[in-house]
Amino acid sequence: MSQIKIEPSWKIALEKEFEQPYFQALVSFLKNEKQAGKIIYPPGSQIFNAFDSTPFEKVEVVILGQDPYHNPGEAMGLSFSVPKGVRIPPSLQNIFKELNTDLGVPVPQHGDLSAWAARGVFLLNAMLTVERNRPSSHSQIGWQNFTDAVIKKLSEARDGLVFMLWGNFARKKKELIDGSRHLILEAAHPSPLAGGAFFGCRHFSKANEYLKQTGKTPIDWNLD
Repeated sequence: MSQIKIEPSWKIALEKEFEQPYFQALVSFLKNEKQAGKIIYPPGSQIFNAFDSTPFEKVEVVILGQDPYHNPGEAMGLSFSVPKGVRIPPSLQNIFKELNTDLGVPVPQHGDLSAWAARGVFLLNAMLTVERNRPSSHSQIGWQNFTDAVIKKLSEARDGLVFMLWGNFARKKKELIDGSRHLILEAAHPSPLAGGAFFGCRHFSKANEYLKQTGKTPIDWNLD
């Protein structure tokens, strides 16, 4: 899949997935939608941003999102992240509040999580694309086959990772992960719609403690 811009270690790890009929169909679907004038987020160069930003062997923590943001200028290929200068979405605001309460990390003034990705936090959405202003519009085109395979591959080929599963959708992915080899952290979704149930999960300190116990470097969660 030469037209897919993706970091080389992931290209090797997922080589068989790119050859699957469902993936070929997915690529064709996206091309046809764009040719029909549909606006797709994130931009094509950022669809695999999570993979480009965090090489396969560098992943230490996985934060699983569901759908890219569907409003103009927000989606950037990293779950929960928005570019600098864009209003911080409510779910991300709550993530920052929990991080501040948990580890004392100052609340960032922007929502760009690229620095986390560079430090080993794999910010994966289950669906990698969405049509503008149509949430979940690409939930049935094959992306979940692909991202489920990504989660399984990480579970099987790596050891001692931390998987943060927030909300019912993400928690269903637990069955793809070997809990004897990895730390699985579950919580309510950080969305305000969850009524604040996310607060107090302390996932950031739990992740860092686990990484230290397994001889790894804790994540620096500071963004500013």
